[in-house]
Parts: sequence; C-alpha cells; structure tokens
Amino acid sequence: MNLDTCVLLLASQNKMKIKVCGMRDSNNIESLAKLKPDYLGFIFYSKSKRYAEGVLKKEALEALPASIQKVGVFVNTDTDEVADIMQTYGLDLVQLHGNESPEQCRELKSKGYKIIKAFSVGESFDFGVLEPYKTVCDFFLFDTKCEGYGGSGKTFDWSVLKGYDNELPIFMSGGLGPDNVASVKDLNWLNIHALDLNSKFEQEPGLKNVELLKESVFSSIK
Repeated sequence: MNLDTCVLLLASQNKMKIKVCGMRDSNNIESLAKLKPDYLGFIFYSKSKRYAEGVLKKEALEALPASIQKVGVFVNTDTDEVADIMQTYGLDLVQLHGNESPEQCRELKSKGYKIIKAFSVGESFDFGVLEPYKTVCDFFLFDTKCEGYGGSGKTFDWSVLKGYDNELPIFMSGGLGPDNVASVKDLNWLNIHALDLNSKFEQEPGLKNVELLKESVFSSIK
C-alpha cells in the first residue's frame, strides 16, 4: 500500500473536524463552544473586519474546554510579535495567511506551535510552491484566491485540488456555507483534516449564527 493510499484510507476513517474562524465576542464564543467545535480561530490582522485585538477577552478563551484548540491567524507578522500574541492569549496553533517564508514557519514551529500555512488557490495554482513548506508545517489551508489577504466568501473549483499530493492534511476553506458544506463529504479523495467556516455563518462580521451552524454543520458533519 503506497503513501497516498494510506493517507486517503486514514482520512476516510476519521470524521472531518470543524474550525470556526473570526471569533471575538465573548458571549458568542461561549455559545458556540457548547457545540464543541474542534478549533476556534482568532484573527490578528488589523485590516480584517474580524480583527480580535482590543475586543477579544482572555477570560473568554481561558473558559474554553481543553478539547477546543485555539488558532491565532496572522498575516505577514513579525515572528516575535506572533509569539507574544500566542502567549498572551494562550493560543495553540499558528495560522499564517500571508507571504510567510518556510524559514518563519520553522522558527514558529521551533517554539512549540503547530503551523497551518494558508495558500490562495486559483485555476492555475502551482502546487510546487508547497514543497519547501512540507517539513515545517503541520497543515495546509486552501482558500479562494482573491485580492488582498483573508477570505472572500467565495468558493473555488475544488477539482483543482486533484493536483495536490495529500502529503499534509488540509483545512478546507473558501466560501463554505449552508448551501455547500455537506458537499465536501464527496471529496473523499482529498486528505481533509477540518472544514474552516467563517463569513457564510455570520449575522455580522465577527458574530456567528450559532443556530445556523448547529443545524447546517454540527448536526450532520460533526
């Protein structure tokens, strides 16, 4: 049995995990935590509508059960600043959503953090750019290519990912919402570790519709 077959077999045997990103409101965090997501994401990019700094309360994160992993999302942020924020808020994983180098991934990984490196995927995405990151990251995240950084709320052509070798498990992102999230189950040839959910489940930026998430995702996928 070759590597690709083993990876796909393991992926098929495990349920996809759920990451809800762009959280910052304490009450919203508490309500969503009752659904037991696997990951919650907090964005530390000042140009984001969901920028958490100055709004996010450390006490809200400290109250989360240990089963919920806390992800800090950064865009082209200095390594020392990333480390300071990770320590301040007690975060578990670093998600890098900019043009960060493999060297920076290695530096952050050496500090004991698991690394999620995001890549924007378009029709002509070159999967060769992933090679130097494979030994210094734990996961890749594939999002829809758009201007600037961060999510566009739009999906990309998932068939493009047939060019991916499945060597690292991935977070699937890019416009996942109530109308299409169940369809990801059909991508059984892809090593999906987790679904990354954000804008399509919001009442407003940074405030998630917990009931919609419960009905559309946690009752069927989780």
